[in-house]
Amino acid sequence: MEFLMLPVIAGVLVFLGIFFYLVPLRLWFEAFSSGVQVSIVALIGMRFRSINPYYIVRPLISARKAGIKDLEVSLLEAHYMAIGTKNPHVEGRMTNLVNAIISAEKANLTLTIKQAMAIDLAGRNVYEAVQTSVIPKIIETPLISGVAKDGIQVKAIARVTVRTNIDRLVGGAGENTIIARVGEGIVSTIGSANKHKDVLENPDSISKTVLKKGLDAGTAFEILSIDIADVDIGRNIGAQLQTDQAEADKKIAQAKAEERRAMAVAQEQEMKARVVEMRAKVTENEAKIPQAMANAFEKGNLGIMDYYRMKNVIADTDMRSSIAGDQKPEGK
Repeated sequence: MEFLMLPVIAGVLVFLGIFFYLVPLRLWFEAFSSGVQVSIVALIGMRFRSINPYYIVRPLISARKAGIKDLEVSLLEAHYMAIGTKNPHVEGRMTNLVNAIISAEKANLTLTIKQAMAIDLAGRNVYEAVQTSVIPKIIETPLISGVAKDGIQVKAIARVTVRTNIDRLVGGAGENTIIARVGEGIVSTIGSANKHKDVLENPDSISKTVLKKGLDAGTAFEILSIDIADVDIGRNIGAQLQTDQAEADKKIAQAKAEERRAMAVAQEQEMKARVVEMRAKVTENEAKIPQAMANAFEKGNLGIMDYYRMKNVIADTDMRSSIAGDQKPEGK
């Protein structure tokens, strides 16, 4: 008899385990005692749709306690499934969503439930956005450098106080755009200064000029103030550019001089080659003189007396050349 009861007891235990899994009675009682209308059938349906009922009912209980009447189970279920039942951050996002709606209600901010859901699905932290709308956030820019008209580099760090614009949160640009625009404005303002001392003496002129440009257009933030946290002098960019230009001009001049020297050397080599060529032709022609003289003797064009007169002239020329070569300039 005892052996027959064991399968029955096991079956009852399995049934009870499945029943209490599908029907979280404690959660249902919490909802009922908090004024949240959720049926046991709805809780079972959540289990079959792979929705954790605790992530739906408990945020809904918090909303009811805070006086939020428009938030329904069906809306939270739809948002849960839009996030993804397998998403590991689904619990935190559901909690953030409801907390954001509660915070906006208490702070008298205009934030509808559908708007909060759209912000969350867009990948923004809706609760953090509501908190930033109530308590402004400070964004610090990296070190930004610009060059005044006198060529001196000026470095500055700015702190931008922003407040979230909930209406532009979906599709609006983020913090990186704010930092980039403020940096561009700082560089432009420093560059328009005649002297770097003007910037150092009045650093608030940077923030005033940048703030007038409406840099928060198209972003998810509203810029409240821009404060210069630090300003310092950098390098003398103008002098460095002039030095670099002078060095470049020097190299260009050296290259042109080297080009002219190479051309002169090439012309000299060409002239030497021409001289050698001419000397070779002279030597060649001189070698033909004895044959020409012999032919002149045979034809009677040159007499013996003519030949001796020519020899005398040559001897006289050699003597004069020798005498001229022996004379040295005075003092040497």
